[in-house]
Amino acid sequence: MIKRALLPMLIAMCGVVVFQGCKSDTAKDAKIEPVALLEAGAEPRAPLRYMIKDGTTTTSTMDVSTAAMTTTTTGGEAISKAPGIRVVISSGPAVRLDNGNVRFDVGIVNADAVLPPGVAEDVAKDLNRSAARLKKLSGWLEVDDRGIVQDSSLEHAEKDSQVPARMLLTVVNARTSFARVMLPAEPIGIGAQWETKKEITMFGFKLEQVDRYTLTEKVGDEIKLSVDIVQNAPKQTLTFEEEGVELALQSLSMSAQGEIVLNLNALEGSARAMGQSAEVMTVKTVEGTEEIELNSATTLDMTVRFEISKKKAAELEDAAKKGATGQEP
Repeated sequence: MIKRALLPMLIAMCGVVVFQGCKSDTAKDAKIEPVALLEAGAEPRAPLRYMIKDGTTTTSTMDVSTAAMTTTTTGGEAISKAPGIRVVISSGPAVRLDNGNVRFDVGIVNADAVLPPGVAEDVAKDLNRSAARLKKLSGWLEVDDRGIVQDSSLEHAEKDSQVPARMLLTVVNARTSFARVMLPAEPIGIGAQWETKKEITMFGFKLEQVDRYTLTEKVGDEIKLSVDIVQNAPKQTLTFEEEGVELALQSLSMSAQGEIVLNLNALEGSARAMGQSAEVMTVKTVEGTEEIELNSATTLDMTVRFEISKKKAAELEDAAKKGATGQEP
């Protein structure tokens, strides 16, 4: 019989994978256009572009929680709730570059593990300690007016082995799918659909993800999108020699559906989503072999507020006035 301690680990690994990923999405890594337009939508149509002003800052709060039904060949069914996470992220102030792109700093200012009832005290301490280490995540992004990352650096997190990988991946991929949506190059109208594709590596497993967006509403500079995310993975095996564990992924299918509200003047958008996953895995250890079936449900809630630095706005207004009167700014 496989040790029961393996089950929480597997749930933690797989239950929130629909919101995880670690492959770079920067334009310098992309060999093809990252956004595929599927339907242009109704007339009138116009290009959608971000209009980020100098000094713009955004603060976002993200909550992720997961519940799972686990079925094993020896233990039957068990319902559990994996630890969730709440992070507060600060982005900005934005700086417009000569090439038209916007560059801004990104940093986690607070992070907490959201623990289900019954978690052992030592486990709770480890999870809270891991969440606290996310505060070390900082860096910067350069994006164009379609939201496509042109350059980035998160070196502080990548060089620190103590930063929890699972939590970090959850934050990164949720933000690339929900917070900063890549927009199509073509003019579009209500009902337009487009998609982006990702290759994801999660604890050694290779997955493919497709994010599909539909423009449902546009009022001024604010748009509303529905989003459908699908993940699939081929059969594959991972071996952890030191632990004496072999994981054979037999099948994996995941999906998420949600709604995003984007203000095109802000660095990020608000989102709500729910995800479902179904997975069958064979676990082999020195104790024997056991088949585990995981059926998970994940929820994500992301709220943002943005503002423009009053000092920066005053500088911009002063420069505009001088330009109108022919003075040197």
